[in-house]
Amino acid sequence: MALLRPLDKLPILDVATILLLGAEETLLKQLAMTIVQLCEGTAKIQVHMASCLPLPTDRECFRPRIDLIVFVLNLHSKYSLTTVETSLPHVDASFFLGKVCFLVTGVRKEPHSSIHMDTIKKLATTYHSLLLFGDLEVECFRTSMAQRLIRILQICAGHVPGLSALNLLSMMKPSLEPILEEM
Repeated sequence: MALLRPLDKLPILDVATILLLGAEETLLKQLAMTIVQLCEGTAKIQVHMASCLPLPTDRECFRPRIDLIVFVLNLHSKYSLTTVETSLPHVDASFFLGKVCFLVTGVRKEPHSSIHMDTIKKLATTYHSLLLFGDLEVECFRTSMAQRLIRILQICAGHVPGLSALNLLSMMKPSLEPILEEM
């Protein structure tokens, strides 16, 4: 079992790498294309996609250091949740210090969802990770989410002076005490 570690590869100068992971291939491709389009000519950002972890070992030697992992969950697909839950044990614990976030899509149609929102909130709380909501099927929401992910990625890669992934995590997370009492 190959564990995905945040510092197992040397960084490439002025390049940030994001890994989009989820069962919805078309949504991942659309989000990746939007991120690449927004960064043309300004920032050097590499986008990698995977349906699950661990990553194939034959590609591991060519893979750059990953600065941010985004687990994409679709509220209308239980397979999406299963994919994320089976991939999480393949991520090193030090990634959960601000370099992992959960992106929930399909929120506009929540009454018809297959996954209850509390399940995802508990998952994000358990792994002390950011929880983002966005509808990737609508272009304006996808663009907004891509801009937000680019900014988070720049911070996680160390391209924003005076701000680290751990600082970002502590600023964006609400207090965990009320949620932990419910568990």
